[in-house]
Amino acid sequence: MRLERSLAAGAALVLAVTVLLVSLVPGIVAAPEEDVRPSRFDVTETTIAPGEVGGSTATLSVTTRLGHFGGDAENVTVLFRATDAETGLVAATVQRDLGTVEGRKELAVTANLSVPREGGYRIDTIVYEDGRRVRTAETTVRGVGTLEPAYTESALDFERFDGAPADLPAVEYSVLSTEGNRTTLNVSAYLTNAGDEPAGDVRLVVTARQVDSNIVADRASTAVGDVRPGRTVTPGVTLEVPSQYNYYLDAVLWRDGVIVSTARAPASLDPTEVVPTNTTTRETGLRVGDFAEEGEEPREAATPEPTTGGEGSGFGLLAATVALLGAGLLTRRWSA
Repeated sequence: MRLERSLAAGAALVLAVTVLLVSLVPGIVAAPEEDVRPSRFDVTETTIAPGEVGGSTATLSVTTRLGHFGGDAENVTVLFRATDAETGLVAATVQRDLGTVEGRKELAVTANLSVPREGGYRIDTIVYEDGRRVRTAETTVRGVGTLEPAYTESALDFERFDGAPADLPAVEYSVLSTEGNRTTLNVSAYLTNAGDEPAGDVRLVVTARQVDSNIVADRASTAVGDVRPGRTVTPGVTLEVPSQYNYYLDAVLWRDGVIVSTARAPASLDPTEVVPTNTTTRETGLRVGDFAEEGEEPREAATPEPTTGGEGSGFGLLAATVALLGAGLLTRRWSA
């Protein structure tokens, strides 16, 4: 019993001394360290979407989803870099600061990279933690040059008869009348609204160009109002051109001073020649007047714009030059 009492008294004395020291000297007993695990990042997904598109540049909206695990990560930054896939030159860089990332979570980081609207790019995503590179991922995007600038976007466009048996053109014409060496054409275009909302507020301009010389024989325009979604309209204009020539009928859609779409079709008024875009050769005996419908009035359209070369349709100057050359040759012959 005496030994047990002695041990108990000694233990009590040691405990009393320990309590006294702790109270007199703070910090003499260190607190246990916290269980701090290292942080870790994973790039789980990177998506790229087109942003604002201009005439020479395009904005790529890059979104990267990061998965974070482990302890807190301090001073986290994400660097986005676009590199030209052909030249290897850096086209754009953007950095995003995330500060301190705590706990297990997934977060999305977005950056807008403005690059030239051409070719393709490699998009690098680099994650830094306190200045140290901890994760890298890359993806590629191609065909940036095919992105349409915002100012050219229009749901109303020329109908493309893809897969049609006869390869129908979006622009067609009919002969309204002939008088002397002049032929009046009615030219119409198929326009379809491929959008989900009414579209319009565009102007259709049709130009007749002589195939060999590219001289503008006549030009006319008409306004196109709203067209319901999924519907097709056929606005038309009348053109007066010299007979016995072949023409390109160039149709252009304008909106607020900007060309939004174009289409071309051939018009063969010379039966002995072949229009390059139309390989069908017509018989020599064709008469344009055979296609004029008696008594039919041209459909109402916008007043044709003045043609190049004044009142004479674009071929008066050529005829006058030929006449002068002929007169000169006759004068020299009689003088001889």
